[in-house]
Amino acid sequence: MAKFRRKDPLVWGIILIVTGTIFLLENVDVEMWDLLARLWPLILIAWGAWKLYFGLKEREEEKMP
Repeated sequence: MAKFRRKDPLVWGIILIVTGTIFLLENVDVEMWDLLARLWPLILIAWGAWKLYFGLKEREEEKMP
């Protein structure tokens, strides 16, 4: 039987850390929102690459007996 793990706590933890870091940098006068506004497509690319990598990894693990 396949083992399923909940990844929701991991994802929400990462989201909270990233959001907190953005607000912290903004408080110390680092213009994070301007940088984020220009580079947001990189976040989508990284997320897509991450999903693709782990999706292929899971598919390979399912093929192995």
